[in-house]
Amino acid sequence: MTPHKTPHKTASPHTTIPSNTRATIMPCLRYRNAPAAIEWLCSTLGFEATLVVRNEDGTVAHAQLTFGNGMIMLGSVFDTEYGRLLKQPSETGRFVTQSSYLAVNDADKVHERVMDAGGEVVLPLQDEDYGGRGFTCRDPEGHVWSIGTYDPWAEAERPR
Repeated sequence: MTPHKTPHKTASPHTTIPSNTRATIMPCLRYRNAPAAIEWLCSTLGFEATLVVRNEDGTVAHAQLTFGNGMIMLGSVFDTEYGRLLKQPSETGRFVTQSSYLAVNDADKVHERVMDAGGEVVLPLQDEDYGGRGFTCRDPEGHVWSIGTYDPWAEAERPR
């Protein structure tokens, strides 16, 4: 009898990925008020909180939020070795060094929810030259999110 092996997809010559893995890149964010951020990300942008681990003081040690096949991980700001590697937008003049893109079916509907939630739209809802329709906003703590109907996977699969 041969041992059962988990099937793998090869991502590169240096990495193998279990075939049941949905996403292999998961942005990690920190929030001063992580419980409020989780609520906003779920109710406004459409994430689903699949795991939230709270500390006794109400802060979030770790949370996993899914969006389609993607996931972000987040937690409260802590003065730890890892935490000191990160700066919040409020500490950098509201500049960020990266943002996340959410591919949605209806950017207008998400834009409306962001506006209804008092969100800050920093790039207006518009049809994009490269295809799709989208906008860019900040969440309540200043992290930047781009939301649109452009699907880069569909574009990559298109015959050339």
